Amino acid sequence: MPAYEYKCKSCGKEFTVYLSMREFDAHPKITCPKCESSSVERKFTPFFAKTSKKS
Repeated sequence: MPAYEYKCKSCGKEFTVYLSMREFDAHPKITCPKCESSSVERKFTPFFAKTSKKS
């Protein structure tokens, strides 16, 4: 499952959200886990995917 990194514009907290491609394409409303603000911006980082399979 792809990981998307965000930064809250209100409190500055950086956090990671794990969403499937389908969930991300549905444009979910992302809120800060610290202050619950919806004023967040996506950080552009290298691609990282979390899987349940061991390699």
